[in-house]
Amino acid sequence: MSKSRLSRREFVGALGGTVAAFTVVPRHAVAGTTANPPSDRLNIAGIGAGGMGGGDIGAVAGGNNIVALCDVNANTLKDATTPRTKQSKDGKTEEVPAKYPKAKLYADFRKMFDEMEKDIDAVTIGIPDHTHAVVAMAAIKRGKHVYCEKPLAHSVHEVRELMKAAKEKNVVTQLGNQGHSSETIRMFCEWIWDGAIGNVQRIELGCAAVNSGVDRLEQVRKERPEVPSHLNWDLWLGPALDRPYHPAYCPGAWRGWTPFGNGTVGDWVCHVVDPVFWALDLGAPKSIQAEVKDWDYKTQGDAFPKGDKITYEFAAKGQRGPITMVWHSGTVKVPRPKELEPDRKHYETGAVVYGDKGVIVYGSHGAGGVRIIPETAMKAYKLPEKKIPRVPGHHGDWLQAIRQGKKAGSDFALYGGPLTEIAMLGVIAIKLHGAKLEWDAEKVQFTNSSEANALINPPYRKGWAL
Repeated sequence: MSKSRLSRREFVGALGGTVAAFTVVPRHAVAGTTANPPSDRLNIAGIGAGGMGGGDIGAVAGGNNIVALCDVNANTLKDATTPRTKQSKDGKTEEVPAKYPKAKLYADFRKMFDEMEKDIDAVTIGIPDHTHAVVAMAAIKRGKHVYCEKPLAHSVHEVRELMKAAKEKNVVTQLGNQGHSSETIRMFCEWIWDGAIGNVQRIELGCAAVNSGVDRLEQVRKERPEVPSHLNWDLWLGPALDRPYHPAYCPGAWRGWTPFGNGTVGDWVCHVVDPVFWALDLGAPKSIQAEVKDWDYKTQGDAFPKGDKITYEFAAKGQRGPITMVWHSGTVKVPRPKELEPDRKHYETGAVVYGDKGVIVYGSHGAGGVRIIPETAMKAYKLPEKKIPRVPGHHGDWLQAIRQGKKAGSDFALYGGPLTEIAMLGVIAIKLHGAKLEWDAEKVQFTNSSEANALINPPYRKGWAL
């Protein structure tokens, strides 16, 4: 059992490969008319045109129209809309056509919506975490279908507001936790429901990635580099409070900084917790408590720690009993299960699910090597029949849901939002590490900490709001 080496971008591509085979209902039909046939292409705007955002756009482009691209990085927009040359194997120069030559280009999503609202059916959002909610909300309020990369938002308040808006506007939404549409997450659920390991009592899971800016704290406090000419820093900041530009934040490293990202817990919970969240109907925890070493929020709070451990307690629900789930980030590793044979590798990113009759392990995205351990127990287990409907990839599931007027598997209101809230509660617990926080999900408040309640809805920069 070797740890997965599949990158997130490769994983998105693999799941999105069947999207082009599906058609979708045009915006006029969705609005209640039948003037156009169902074979009409969907007009999609991509907000965030590089990295994961670019991957999302590519995954939905087949059979649809990419009518607009929005990015605060002018170079990214240029790369997506300009032909380029490359060297062939025989040494000749070949011209590669532009990916989206007809797309209109914008730096500001608000201007894009103002000018093209009637021309856009749906949007993909692949931008830093702190801007997810303001962009997704702007799209939802205009009745656009939304695919948004995980985590859905940057705070518990934003999660709840997006859930409410998506439900009220009845748009088709999909959180970008790609493993939710995989075959293996369905296998895991079917095994758990079949009683493969009995009653689940404890889950140890996490990700070994280190998303932390701690080592560069002094650097960003002292240095004042110039903003690159191709970057609109004001728009990149969005709702985050004002601060000077520094390359330690972007591109790419923003996840390690609390004003912009959500650390490793925010980056990976929606992937790694997804299988147990679905199979066990976890819902909201009743308490959260984090353990962090060599890090203090008051003096180092701009940057996430290099490692943390978060214990979530879930009350008994339905036919299952109470469950303890322990998350491990970065330098704090998921403990190796004693049931795993000595010659088999332990996942650095994944989960160990303990039941009263056995143990199941799985890897990243709920899609890496779902197995009962030890292997003798796996071989002795009779696989149950497949009961959960399979879908045509994660992006395909979203497009198909639009076409059929149904909900996608990781709908914001029904699934993606509550799953993201697990991560946002974890972020609060990290900032107040050591304190056991009692959570009342119905009232959206902590019952024993005013300090924690103050972190549910952090302030926005002037001029920005949901």
